[in-house]
Amino acid sequence: MRKKKFPRESSVSMTELVLPNDTNTLNNLMGGRLMHWMDIVSAIVGQKHSNSTVVTASVDNISFKHPIRLGNVVTLKAKITRAFNSSMEIRIDVEAEDAPSGHKFESNAAYFTFVALDQNGKPINVPEVEPETEEEKELYSGALRRRQLRLILSGRMKPSEANELRSIFDIKEA
Repeated sequence: MRKKKFPRESSVSMTELVLPNDTNTLNNLMGGRLMHWMDIVSAIVGQKHSNSTVVTASVDNISFKHPIRLGNVVTLKAKITRAFNSSMEIRIDVEAEDAPSGHKFESNAAYFTFVALDQNGKPINVPEVEPETEEEKELYSGALRRRQLRLILSGRMKPSEANELRSIFDIKEA
């Protein structure tokens, strides 16, 4: 049942125009609106990869490099980096463009984790990810470290159990 899929099979690109209702009093895109769009685009990737309903399990750090202004065109590109039993890590890259000038800039990137569910809301196994490009292989390789760090920060794993993070935490073998 756990066949492999390539990231390209479920990758998604979504484009939005920043309208007045999307902005704060400084005419910048509200962070919550961008996070909403990021959640949507990454959920679609998770659904396409798992062919099931998915729910957001975690969101990694979202830092804003540059403000996105009223009237900018925002493009969100999302792709799966790795799948674990029922969970999937998905990377979202956000780029904005001032269409009249053609100036494009990176706004941010983040990792969202989703869990695939059956019709009764129970976690189900998802297909493995088969990375193809060098970038995909690098993201795939780093996903286990990011996962273990998330589990430690959430209190669901002890640092001593995180084999991939031993050098970061200076943990010695027991």
